[in-house]
Amino acid sequence: QVQLVESGGGLVQAGGSLRLSCAASGSIGSIYVMGWYRQAPGKQRELVAQITSSGSTNYADSVKDRFTISRDNTKNTVYLQMNSLKPEDTAAYYCNLLRPGVLPIWGQGTQVTVSS
Repeated sequence: QVQLVESGGGLVQAGGSLRLSCAASGSIGSIYVMGWYRQAPGKQRELVAQITSSGSTNYADSVKDRFTISRDNTKNTVYLQMNSLKPEDTAAYYCNLLRPGVLPIWGQGTQVTVSS
């Protein structure tokens, strides 16, 4: 069973940067989509960014040009570099793994708090 472990969250001032990491234990296969989602209190979980096994990326409009998703295949790890953070980026951030024919896997989440 693959598990996802996030790290890198914390408290940062507006305009600052953070880098989140999501490490997958075990083999995740050759066809997959890994992504970051976030959920603020009282709001629905929303997609932030995704990266496919072929390297294609997708971003929510609210984070384009500020966030960058990347991966290190040798470490089974996906990163989310977050720059120019805003208070509205405050949320719990979750890593997600999608694979054909397999139930989605979620990490435990990491909190990001941006102070104004």
